Amino acid sequence: MRRCFTAVMVGAAVASALWTATSGGALAAISEPSGDPNIDPAPCFAAAAAEADPEQIITSCGAVIDNEKTAAADRLRALLARARAYIRKQQDDRAIADYDVALKLDPTLADIFNARGELWRKKGDRPRALSDFGAAIKLNPQHSIARGNYRMLAQEVERLGAQLAVNNKPSFICATAKRAVEKAICADPALANLDREIDGANALAIREAGRSTPAGRELQRRQQAFVATRNASFGRPGYDLQKAMKARLQQLLGADGY
Repeated sequence: MRRCFTAVMVGAAVASALWTATSGGALAAISEPSGDPNIDPAPCFAAAAAEADPEQIITSCGAVIDNEKTAAADRLRALLARARAYIRKQQDDRAIADYDVALKLDPTLADIFNARGELWRKKGDRPRALSDFGAAIKLNPQHSIARGNYRMLAQEVERLGAQLAVNNKPSFICATAKRAVEKAICADPALANLDREIDGANALAIREAGRSTPAGRELQRRQQAFVATRNASFGRPGYDLQKAMKARLQQLLGADGY
């Protein structure tokens, strides 16, 4: 799966949000502190535009953010610039914190919801990532990056759910298992997973060969012979069930030429 989270994509999203946030209309409803700011925001913005050293951006923009007299639009722009610098330094938690504050100042920034969602996904927090991608799409239904991110992450969650549903379970129903070897497989997660992998690899090989073809019938015969030998040999001195199952799986994966 191609990862959508890249420095270029995040940079483009943040740059777009920077101009959107300072275009005038986005922050019309936000009250700004009275008085002239004590800190000139120009060095922060210049450093961010020049892709300067992240530490320089963090320092200069931090002064703007921390100044109580900074105008709301300038504080928002500085927050987004510093978040991008934190991302460049792989300090994702700090970038998320700046995005949190930025979205409180202006909750209409679809690009920033998407950028924060990508950071949540990078950290492995899929629910928060999906929530942020969904928020970005709600704000901008045409946001192609957010839509792609949401779709791929939703598919990933679905696959993980399917894998968890069968994890540590064999190809047969343990509740009805009667043979000692089957009960042993059910009691051991490693053996259960091996059994399911053998069953899946065998089914795939037969499907590719054609069930009614000579090759397909031979594959079925070999699997039946393996199961019969496994059932008869389990519990006898010198018989290693796990070793036998691994060998059978390796055969099905093509080591013996079929």
